Amino acid sequence: MMTSEFILGHSAHDVVERKQEARKILWALLAALFIHLVIAYSIAAFGGMLSSPFSVAEEKPIELTFVDLATPAPTVPKNSMFMETDESKQSADQPREKTFESNANSIAASQLPATGGLPLPSQQGKDRPFVDFETHQYSLPMEGARPQPSAAPRETPTPSTASQPTPSSTPISEAEQFAMLTSTPTPSVQPSTAPTPQQPRSAYRPQKEQTRLSGSITNRGAPSVNAIGTPLGRYQKILYDAIGSRWYNYVVQKGDLVSIGTARVVFSVDRSGHVANLKVIQNTSNEAFANVCLQSILEIQLPPIPEDVASTLPPEGLDGEMSFTMFAN
Repeated sequence: MMTSEFILGHSAHDVVERKQEARKILWALLAALFIHLVIAYSIAAFGGMLSSPFSVAEEKPIELTFVDLATPAPTVPKNSMFMETDESKQSADQPREKTFESNANSIAASQLPATGGLPLPSQQGKDRPFVDFETHQYSLPMEGARPQPSAAPRETPTPSTASQPTPSSTPISEAEQFAMLTSTPTPSVQPSTAPTPQQPRSAYRPQKEQTRLSGSITNRGAPSVNAIGTPLGRYQKILYDAIGSRWYNYVVQKGDLVSIGTARVVFSVDRSGHVANLKVIQNTSNEAFANVCLQSILEIQLPPIPEDVASTLPPEGLDGEMSFTMFAN
C-alpha cells in the first residue's frame, strides 16, 4: 500500500509539472506570437512610410534661398560733428571712415600711441571743453584789409591803425581809387561785396590751445582726424570764421568790460544767409560778454546757402550753436 501510494503520488506530481510546463510553453508561444504581431504591424504601419521610394518622389523638393552678403545694406546718412581742418592738414584723398564733417578732407593721425576709445589723436595738453590739436594765438584779418573799406570799414579800425601805416601810403591808395571807380557804377558790385568777407577769412585764425586727448588713432603723424570736406562743412567754416573774427575784435575793444566765463548761444541761418532766432541759453560771464557774443553773430554778412546744401536742411535753414569762453590764462 505504501509503495503503491508512493508510486501514485509520484506520478501525480509529474503530471502537475508537465501541465505547468505546457502552460509556460503556451504562454511563451502566445507572447511570442503577440510580439511578432506587434512588430509586423509596426513595420506595416511605419516602415512603409519611412522606406517607401514613392513617398520620397512625391515630396516637394527642398527650396534654398540664397542671401547675397557681399552687397552692404544702404547706409543711413548720419549727422556728423563739424571739425575744422587746417590748411596744413588737408588731404586730396578721402578717409575710409567718415567720422567728422569738415571744410576739407583730412586723414587721421596721432603723434602718441592710442590711449582711449574716441576717434581722436592722443596728446598732452590742458583740460578744455573743446578739441584743439595745436597751440597758437589768434590773428585778425589784417592782410585782407585792402578791399575791406568798401564792404565793412568799421570792422578793422583797431587792427588797421596798428599794422597798415606803411602800405596805405604807397600807390595802393591809387589802386583803391581805381577799384572804387570801377566798382561803383556797375550794379554787379553786390555779388562782389558778398565774397569780401572771404578774403579776411583767409588771414583770420582763431586762438587754439592744445587740449588733453585720449583717442584710438594709431596712424602716426601730425594730430588730425578722419574728416570729409562737404559743401555744408565749407559753409560752416565761412560761418564760424565770420563770427570768430568779429568776436575777437570786439573782445579786444571791450576787454575791460567783459569778465571770465562762458556764453552759449543758439541761432539759425536762413537760406538767404540772414541770422534769425538768436538767443543766449547759458551765460556764466557778465552781460557785457553776452552782448559781445550776440553782436558778433548779428553783424555777420553771409552769402546765401548753396542749393546743394539747402536741399539737405530743414525749411528754417541751418541751426547753429556756439560757445564763447573767456579763460583766466
